[in-house]
Amino acid sequence: MATLKQLLKIAFQILLLWLVFRCGSYVVTFLHLALPGNVAGMLLMFALLAAGVVKPVQIEAGGGFLLKHFAFFFIPISVGLMAFGPLMRQSGLTLLAVLLASAGVGVLVTGLTVQLLHGRSSR
Repeated sequence: MATLKQLLKIAFQILLLWLVFRCGSYVVTFLHLALPGNVAGMLLMFALLAAGVVKPVQIEAGGGFLLKHFAFFFIPISVGLMAFGPLMRQSGLTLLAVLLASAGVGVLVTGLTVQLLHGRSSR
């Protein structure tokens, strides 16, 4: 069972992650960017990690907690999809094809990027 110190640590780290997300959202709003706030927040977090301002150990407990309970966050989305039954019957196969193609492109780009970066690091 988690101690109070561990719970406070996780809560603080989740708060830090949330603040970075909100900063990303504010940047998008302020600069009128055509980019989702959560993506801007991830880019901001990447910049903070790459610059060494935030160390991975400062967010790993909170991030691990969120990842452990990741499926829980999809329950409202799954329930909401039930209201789109007619759309799924009409365009379900098209949506499935688009999802599979985009996932394939994501896997391909990730694989090529890892191979490129791995090739650079072994030189």
